[in-house]
Amino acid sequence: MSLPSEKEQSMHFYRAIIPIILSVFGVYLTIGIVLGVLPEFVQRGLGYGSIVVGLVIGLQFLSTLLTRAYSGKITDTRGAKRSNRYGMVLAVFAGVAYVLAVLFREHHLPALVLLLLARILHGVGESFLVTGALTWGIGLVGHSKSGKVMTWNGIAMYAGIAIGAPLSIALSCHYGLLPAFLPVILLPFAGGLATAKLPSVPVDKTHIRTPFYKVVGAISAQGLSLALSSFAFGCIASFIALFFTEKHWGDASLAFTVFGICYVLTRVFLASFPDKFGGFNVAFISLLIEIAGQLLIWSSASKAVAIIGCGLTGIGFSLVFPALGVLAIQKVSPQMRGTALGAYVAFVDLSLGLAGPVAGFVAGWFNYQAVYAFGGISCMLSLLLLVYNKKRH
Repeated sequence: MSLPSEKEQSMHFYRAIIPIILSVFGVYLTIGIVLGVLPEFVQRGLGYGSIVVGLVIGLQFLSTLLTRAYSGKITDTRGAKRSNRYGMVLAVFAGVAYVLAVLFREHHLPALVLLLLARILHGVGESFLVTGALTWGIGLVGHSKSGKVMTWNGIAMYAGIAIGAPLSIALSCHYGLLPAFLPVILLPFAGGLATAKLPSVPVDKTHIRTPFYKVVGAISAQGLSLALSSFAFGCIASFIALFFTEKHWGDASLAFTVFGICYVLTRVFLASFPDKFGGFNVAFISLLIEIAGQLLIWSSASKAVAIIGCGLTGIGFSLVFPALGVLAIQKVSPQMRGTALGAYVAFVDLSLGLAGPVAGFVAGWFNYQAVYAFGGISCMLSLLLLVYNKKRH
């Protein structure tokens, strides 16, 4: 019997992975949709201040972080497909809570409670969806394609947020808040239909599970390296607009656009690199590029140079997640893959949660440009940690 050709292998990969990617894109589109209109709704629609806005926005990310371990356990013990389904169902319930909050907006406190409930459901749903999607995809196409699976999931996640925010703003401007929130209910249903015919991945019920703290310990080197590299993205997301304002360079939208385009194109065209050339090699080169991008922004004397720095940061950051992820899942058995991926992604949640406050402290002590020296130093520490662990093992 002849082995399948490269073309046949590629067709099998995309037939298995595209429905999963669509389900991830649909739920992250809902996250972007909510982020586009929620701050204004809380502040102007309900009359609450910036502290409450921050609480409402941050609650989703906190609930995601706190449930990564549990979603990994469910994925490993009950199946990745079921975990993915749980995520989509919770996203639908979150959408219902958002819509009810809009309908009760004349009653500020009940509306706020509904929003808080929606954010918790949305965050837990995201945790289940991503852990299930990554584990399901790797289970269907094989461990050798794990980097490619993570790369395409990342494209779906960031593209969903990037498209969802302006889409919701346009919908709310033309049709009002209710039509802006309704897709949050409908899109997860579409994701469920897209993945309905995909087979489940068998679960080994006889496997003795490794305690979560041991799994975290096993992948902590890659997780910490990922967290340190993610500070650079957090610095751009949080402070590039204020940096441009401080320098009187005008609108920073081009900087965001260039970062996003470079990030997505790198993932699209180099998706196979972590599997082909190894996680360490790809992470090493990616971190060097990311460091160069951050230092270019830090030393920039013109808008053009700063934008080029954002582009380099996007190129470098793009493949760090799948490259380090390939190294991380090699540390655990296949039966613990969901738990390991949940723990691994939690390091990104933790990093992005800390990036804003820490970078804000740096900006307050020095200036906005110094934020990118901090980003560059964080990436250097990530690189040193990567090399140290390579030599140690």
